Amino acid sequence: MKKIHFKVVKLNKVITNLAIIFVLLIVGGFAVFAGVRNASPASSVVNGAYYSGDKTSNKVSLMINVYWGTEYIDQILDILDEKNSKTTFFIGGTWAVLNENYLQKIKDRGHEIGNHGYHHKNHDKISKEENINQIKNTHTIIKELLGIEMNLFAPPSGAYNKTTVQAAKALGYKTIMWTRDTIDWRDHDSDLIYKRAVKDASGGDLVLMHPTECTVKALPKIIDQLQSKNLIISTVSDTIEGVVV
Repeated sequence: MKKIHFKVVKLNKVITNLAIIFVLLIVGGFAVFAGVRNASPASSVVNGAYYSGDKTSNKVSLMINVYWGTEYIDQILDILDEKNSKTTFFIGGTWAVLNENYLQKIKDRGHEIGNHGYHHKNHDKISKEENINQIKNTHTIIKELLGIEMNLFAPPSGAYNKTTVQAAKALGYKTIMWTRDTIDWRDHDSDLIYKRAVKDASGGDLVLMHPTECTVKALPKIIDQLQSKNLIISTVSDTIEGVVV
């Protein structure tokens, strides 16, 4: 009887272990299936802000944020003309008020103009009402000066939060960040700016730049290298076209 009882107990343990293994396999299978099903490239839109455009396209943007560096605007425009390239300039409101002639040049040369806030504030540190005022005031002054509407907002210093995105959306704006940052405002090294702009470049990239002396020096090489990869320098609106939010 003891031998029979022992065999029954042993058999029960085997059955229990097999059942546990079976359950683990089933759960693991579902986990693997779920992982495969949900596997996808990193999203172009994070927390309501665009960090890249259509990654399946061959379009990239050299987005130029402007609050200063006025003395380099003409050179940048000339280089873009020489390279048959159009892009987006994000304009600060206070700069626009003082530089109507340069603002007009940017528009006349066929480039897109975006909104960069009015006073270069950190938009993650201000209220929704102030977010709206900063964006709206810039929109108003540029519309008065150029007669155009804008719908792209690049937060100064890349500082934004949920409130910023909501404020921008309420005004009909998309919040634009970047894929790669040349950090040209800090590092006055044209070779470094060039490397940051072009290393592993691919379709959909939004490259952040500013009007600096070293940016001017690096810009022709940057455009040549991107074009050698069959990438087209385009406006931000064109580059993000087709991205599903």
